[in-house]
Amino acid sequence: MSPEVISAPTPVDTPKPDRAHSRARAARRRKVVVLLVRVLLLVAVLGLWEALSRSKVIDPFNFSMPSKIWDQISTWVMHGTAQGALGEQIWVTLHEALLGWIIGVIAGVVFGIALGRIAFLADVLGPYIKVLNSIPRIVLAPIFVIWFGLGPSSKIASAVVLVFFPVFFNAFQGAREVDRNLVANARILGASDRRVTLQVVIPSATSWIFTSLHVSFGFALIGAIVGEYIGATKGIGLLVAQSQGTFNAAGVYAAMVILAVVALVAEGLLTFAERRIFRWKPSDSGH
Repeated sequence: MSPEVISAPTPVDTPKPDRAHSRARAARRRKVVVLLVRVLLLVAVLGLWEALSRSKVIDPFNFSMPSKIWDQISTWVMHGTAQGALGEQIWVTLHEALLGWIIGVIAGVVFGIALGRIAFLADVLGPYIKVLNSIPRIVLAPIFVIWFGLGPSSKIASAVVLVFFPVFFNAFQGAREVDRNLVANARILGASDRRVTLQVVIPSATSWIFTSLHVSFGFALIGAIVGEYIGATKGIGLLVAQSQGTFNAAGVYAAMVILAVVALVAEGLLTFAERRIFRWKPSDSGH
C-alpha cells in the first residue's frame, strides 16, 4: 500500500483592504490633524501676543491684547455701539457688500461673456477696460461719497467697482476657453448664437466664474468698509474710524475680527453652493 500523501493546506486568501475606504479614512485623519494644527497655531499666536503685551515687551496701548479685544466685542454685543446695536452695524455693512457684490457679479458676467464671444466688442472696449482696471479703485470711494452722499449708495458703488473686474476677466477668459468642438457641434445641430451662448458658453465658463466669486465677495466687503470709513452714519467701517479717532486699538481689532467672521461665513456658503452645483466634478482627496 502506498503511503498516503498529505498535501500542505492551502492558505486562505485574506481579503485585500478596501483602498477607497483607506483613502477616505486617511483623508479624514488629515483633516483632523490640519484642524488641530490650525487651532494650536491660533492659540499660540494669541497667547504670545497676550504675554508680550502684558509684559510690556510690545506697547499694549498701540497693539492692544486679545483679552481687551474680546472685552470690546463683548461690550458691543451686550450693550451695543454708539450708533446702535452691533447686529445693525453688521447688517448695514453686509447689506451694502451683498448688493454691490450682486451688481458687480452680474455686470462682470454679462460684459465678460459678451466681450469673450464678440471679438468686435473686445477690440473696441478692450483699451478702455484696461485703463479703468489700472486705476486704483480705492481712490474712487471719496468720489462716490461726493456723488451719492453718506448713504449706502456710495458704499455699494465702491463694492461694485471692486467686484466687477475680477469677475469680468474670469468670465471673459472662460468664454474664450470654451471647447471649439462643442461650439461647432452645436452650430451643426442648428443652434443659434443665443442658444450657443446660453447652453454651451455660459455652462462651460461657470467654473471660471465661481472661482472669481470667492475673491470678489472679499472685495465687496473691502469696498463697503472703505466707503464707511471715509464717511457714513452706520456700519463696521464707521466703528473702525471712530475707534481709530479715539486711539482705541482694541476697537479697531474687534471690528477686524467681526469682519473676518463675516467673510469666513460667506466663503463657507459659497463653497457649499459650488460643491452642490459641481457635484459631478471629482473631489481631490489630497485636500
